[in-house]
Amino acid sequence: MNGYLGVDIGSISTKAVVIDDNKKIIASSYIWTEGNPIKAVKKVLNNIKEQLEDKNICIIGVGTTGSARKLIGTMIGANSIKNEITAHAIGTLSLHKNVRTIIEIGGQDSKIILLEDGIVTDYAMNTLCAAGTGSFLSSQSKRLGVNVEDFGTIALESKHPTNVAARCTVFAESDLVHKIQMGYKKEDIIAGLCYSVASNYLNNVAKGKKIKSPIIFQGGVSKNIGVKKAFEQILKEKIITDENGHLMGALGSAILSMNNKLKEPFSFKISDSNFETNAQECNKCPNHCEIIIVKKDGKKLDAWGNRCDNGKIAT
Repeated sequence: MNGYLGVDIGSISTKAVVIDDNKKIIASSYIWTEGNPIKAVKKVLNNIKEQLEDKNICIIGVGTTGSARKLIGTMIGANSIKNEITAHAIGTLSLHKNVRTIIEIGGQDSKIILLEDGIVTDYAMNTLCAAGTGSFLSSQSKRLGVNVEDFGTIALESKHPTNVAARCTVFAESDLVHKIQMGYKKEDIIAGLCYSVASNYLNNVAKGKKIKSPIIFQGGVSKNIGVKKAFEQILKEKIITDENGHLMGALGSAILSMNNKLKEPFSFKISDSNFETNAQECNKCPNHCEIIIVKKDGKKLDAWGNRCDNGKIAT
């Protein structure tokens, strides 16, 4: 059976899937990146390999997306390296053909993708501020002494959500401390946080965008039913979530890799190789470009970052 590997490397989590010719997921892995994308990818590849041990799968396509897509694409020899907007749109459309709005909130960034007839017509990303993202909720959960996985369930218990200012992480934390000291109930504060995440997203990332249904909510934060409920209350629309919502980028990458197959089948032995990166500044012109060099087992594999031929490093 042919298989296609898709890897989505984010700042907080790393995801991977393998699909068959019918775009059905036959293996998947989701782990924390922990500031080391190379180590994280090796780990998800080993997880995928274990899931495929009893299956006769020949992987003939490899795609990457996410913030470290170029680094990991070089590392594993990907034949498709695409941005998150393209990958998420393709992955989502493969399961929800009529979707018109994609709300995506990840660990440290968020995005909105608008579609018409299966074509991306507009999008926006927020990569400068972590307010209202998964890392924001995680930090607040520690302050409240609650597992972030339980946030949604606790939020649904609230009858009077507390108004929490979450436009800025710093202000949100100070406001949260103030509300705790004032004696607000924990479930009301958590419900307020969920509501503020949705409100912050709509007032910033989705500002000026016309949100049309069907609307799908994905990314790690989509697992929080409290945030989903908040979106439904504000938009007065039904919000769709998918059990594989956290894997849409990886799924889209796998599908994109089907368009231009590898010259040779992918081998999981690549995870046994030693990869390292280092940076060096090029002083051959006023640009002073920072060149990123990737090495595999001590040999140069690729390099990028130069804005002119002076900084080009032969591999």
